[in-house]
Amino acid sequence: MKKLYIVRHTQKEEALQHDDYDRELSPEGLEKAKKIAQNFANKNLPIDLIVASPARRTKITAEIFAQALDYKKSIMFNEVLYMAFVNELFETIFYTFDSVDSMLLVGHNPSLTALAITLVGFKEKFEMGAIMEINFDCDSWIDISKDNAQLVSYELPSE
Repeated sequence: MKKLYIVRHTQKEEALQHDDYDRELSPEGLEKAKKIAQNFANKNLPIDLIVASPARRTKITAEIFAQALDYKKSIMFNEVLYMAFVNELFETIFYTFDSVDSMLLVGHNPSLTALAITLVGFKEKFEMGAIMEINFDCDSWIDISKDNAQLVSYELPSE
């Protein structure tokens, strides 16, 4: 079985002082990211790989999760995940080594919503700070599909 956790970054700064790629998390977004990462870490779920967009807000979110999880490996930053089409998200997942059983993917909308719709028929917008858990009844990432996907949970950040 393969397990995918999808995380959308929290609130970003509103002022366009930077190019969108370089936008930081807002102060409240930073605090919320720390809170959701700690809540996630408290579940003691094994994470074999963290993959994230290298945009500033997702990079920070991934690093916060890595710290909360005591994740000692390198975070895989994939440029394709910024402004990704759903097929590019799938390629990133498909080409993951099969020795990885659980992956945490940190990204952006609208691509995360498209991924959730495609895999589990999700009917909502993937909210900032939300975490989705999907199990796949297969032994290889190349075999994941809507036919073997099961939505386990979708959690919104608590206020």
